[in-house]
Amino acid sequence: MSDKKPKNVFREGAISSDFIGNSIYKHQTKTSIGAHNIFLGQVRADEIDGKTVAAIEYTAYEDMANQKFHDIREAAFEKFELTCMHIYHSLGTVKAGEICLFVFVSSPRRKVVFEALEYIVEAIKADVPVFGKEIFEDTSHQWKVNN
Repeated sequence: MSDKKPKNVFREGAISSDFIGNSIYKHQTKTSIGAHNIFLGQVRADEIDGKTVAAIEYTAYEDMANQKFHDIREAAFEKFELTCMHIYHSLGTVKAGEICLFVFVSSPRRKVVFEALEYIVEAIKADVPVFGKEIFEDTSHQWKVNN
């Protein structure tokens, strides 16, 4: 593991398509990369007990969460032959249909990006202290259960 300081992976509100596109665009000129893969986590308009989710308000223990994201990133670089990785998560309110999690990986090899991306996303869901409050169309709310 490196001694790098954990970077802040949080973005206020939804993660825009412009931000995602610009993050990917930067890697087009890297000729050692053979494959990219992305995961976009999107807020769903789930129906729960007859009420529809309109948004999720994300909160986190930011220092602890940034350290966990850093640890996941470092472990993935050790486990897989990756050239590049970006991880960003929303804080604040994200409406149904908007992006709340963006993970991007690059590697010289196609198979690696699929395996690495699944490993990273599962680790994020299991280990990172980010919490979501589901806000329903009627403005009532409840804490989200990760599943």
